[in-house]
Amino acid sequence: MTTKTGDEARTGPRRRGPYAKTAAVRTAILDAALDVFGESGYRSGSLREVADRVGMSEAGVLHHFPNKNALLADVLDRRDLRSYAIVPKEGSDGEATLRGLVRLADYNATVPGIVKLFAVLSTEATSSDHPAHAYFVTRYETTRSYLRAAFSSLMAQGRVREGVTPERAAIATIAMMDGLQVQWLLEPGLLDMGAQLRRFLESFVDIDLGDPARGGA
Repeated sequence: MTTKTGDEARTGPRRRGPYAKTAAVRTAILDAALDVFGESGYRSGSLREVADRVGMSEAGVLHHFPNKNALLADVLDRRDLRSYAIVPKEGSDGEATLRGLVRLADYNATVPGIVKLFAVLSTEATSSDHPAHAYFVTRYETTRSYLRAAFSSLMAQGRVREGVTPERAAIATIAMMDGLQVQWLLEPGLLDMGAQLRRFLESFVDIDLGDPARGGA
């Protein structure tokens, strides 16, 4: 049986260092790809541009991601993980879901690169041969279902305004969020996405979604 040296006992296996370094490099590549794809779109943004931004060769990028499609998939997953940390994963608690959406709109205003990436890619992906086409089709289907569940739970509580259906509210909410993002990208000082979304949602439900931390804007 081998025994650990004093240094090994205190710091753990030395092989963890390279793994941590690899994770840091992957994160840097993903952040660079997010910027490149957000600025130029997926088709025009190149692996060379991504590599240049992290100070490495294109072959170095391909060491961590087998191809451009794989890099895009991980960039989209990284974006979604940030959203999941803000909005409840289940739509069964309608009020919590709507409050989460307003917080997400506020958060998006602090990350213009991510917002631009989504706007550019979602438009490009309307082409059926785009590598993110299936992702966006699934994403919109899932989001509609998620929001229908949220509004349905509020309807069961008698908190949805007369004439509003969960299906209509779900579709309109997605359209509102996407539309606000495009207008905000074109003229960032024009509107407060969180405040506009809150007012819109309050036209569907009998809930005050104001956040005292942001002055009920």
